Amino acid sequence: MSMLFSPVTLGPLQLSNRIAIAPMCQYSAVGGLATDWHMIHLGGLALSGAGLLIIEATAVTPEGRISPDDLGLWSDAHAEALAPVIRAMRSHSPIKIAIQLAHAGRKASSEVPWEGGANIPPHQERGWQTVAPSNLPHADGETVPLALDEAGLARVKEGFVAAAHRAHALDLDAIELHGAHGYLLHQFLSPLANQRQDAYGGSLENRMRFPLEVFEAVRAAVPKDMAVGMRISATDWVEGGWEIEQSLRFAGELQARGCDFMHVSSGGLSPRQEIPLGPGYQVAFAERIKRETGVPTIGVGLITEAQQAEDILQQGQADVIGLARAMLYDPRWAWHAAAELGEQVFAPPQYWRSQPREHKHLFGTTRLGQR
Repeated sequence: MSMLFSPVTLGPLQLSNRIAIAPMCQYSAVGGLATDWHMIHLGGLALSGAGLLIIEATAVTPEGRISPDDLGLWSDAHAEALAPVIRAMRSHSPIKIAIQLAHAGRKASSEVPWEGGANIPPHQERGWQTVAPSNLPHADGETVPLALDEAGLARVKEGFVAAAHRAHALDLDAIELHGAHGYLLHQFLSPLANQRQDAYGGSLENRMRFPLEVFEAVRAAVPKDMAVGMRISATDWVEGGWEIEQSLRFAGELQARGCDFMHVSSGGLSPRQEIPLGPGYQVAFAERIKRETGVPTIGVGLITEAQQAEDILQQGQADVIGLARAMLYDPRWAWHAAAELGEQVFAPPQYWRSQPREHKHLFGTTRLGQR
């Protein structure tokens, strides 16, 4: 059996294979509410054969959205809009479903990518005042965020907790906290964005404090049988910024607090970043965290081929392979990988007749009751 199609556990979360669909923002919500697009998009991915699907970055407060069209979970109405999508996926697929809870911090109030993605000033239509650890903009000329005071920190933390309660009520299998890509929790971690003079800034211990408080609060808010993990940027790719040695310290602190997995990415905090792109360019970070802390990791970063994914797992560099754009380009990536590696994969019975003759045993007999 290949490792890619072998089962794995992330804390209480049991996956039938090691393919995870990473969260990908769709910028297609209305007032944070899920729309027909989410039904079509997530419904299609639920039939991919992957073991895990992580719903896109979902804002825990209105000002925490990256764009005005981001998905949200800051009210019961938002949960009600997402519920039919979850029910539909559950009805037709055994895939495990997680959600990424997020706050964009100073990178909020931005236009959608296909409209340029630029920062929208608070005085313009669709814009709002952003918040952050310190009043430092993401880039020159962008909105200067308000530094979160004690009440603001409490409001953000309460937003994460309330969204976690709603995620559990939606019968989701896991929560991933977004501590990567230059968003709020990452901003607290990096000395490039966090120049506070209080207990939440300065030393590494202080910069880790708020992200760890949020993790502890979310972990305590949901039952132990619901997995809770975190996505991090292992490095800012900027001299003097957050880097892998600090990430290892952070991983150890998360592990001590019951973190079930870490989804290891990089970059996104500063426009000064210099990223050496290449196949699997972030996998080494996942490998170090897995090896040196024992926390299960999801490895990502230009992983596009089945054998490449298999080799990463065989070499012990990660426990799960995260796919994002590759899965959008090829929503049947898992089917094709199974065919290449001589494995079986879930497909709904309506699709069984699509098996090529040379792969007539491609589709397994997994039933929906096997959750």
